[in-house]
Amino acid sequence: MKLRRAIAADAPAILDIYNHEVLTSNVTFDLTPRTDEEQRRWIADRSGVHATVVAVEPVDGTDVVIGFGALSPFRDRPGYSTSVEDSVYVHRDHRGTGVGSALLGELVSVATAHGFHAMFARIVAGHDASINLHADHGFEAVGIEREVGRKFGRFHDVIVMERLL
Repeated sequence: MKLRRAIAADAPAILDIYNHEVLTSNVTFDLTPRTDEEQRRWIADRSGVHATVVAVEPVDGTDVVIGFGALSPFRDRPGYSTSVEDSVYVHRDHRGTGVGSALLGELVSVATAHGFHAMFARIVAGHDASINLHADHGFEAVGIEREVGRKFGRFHDVIVMERLL
């Protein structure tokens, strides 16, 4: 496995990973799958300091995306510009293999190198794998947002985790 910045050609693989979660889980509160055009725009929007990183495995000389992580703006007001929010998604066939840890470690490094001061994760309550992953990388739970997401006919709490860089 190797890590690198995402490129537009990675959009279909990222889309496959992400849309599976949109349709089958509550780890994202998106309700409608993204289109290829939306995914390409999303990657372009995260090609500078708000980076997208992919984990790839070489298969027959081609990089196959097995996970991705991204840094997104924390809030849109200028006073929040030194804070960033992360997201990490791993293809269902590669969970538990260290892909998520490698991606999150790289995102922490990128955020630090770009001068961010605080990094946040918002994780649906009960998603212990993601909560533990973030804790393993120095994030601490700093709050609970009660019933802020609604998906599959029920409300969900969100655990807010933070790491100072």
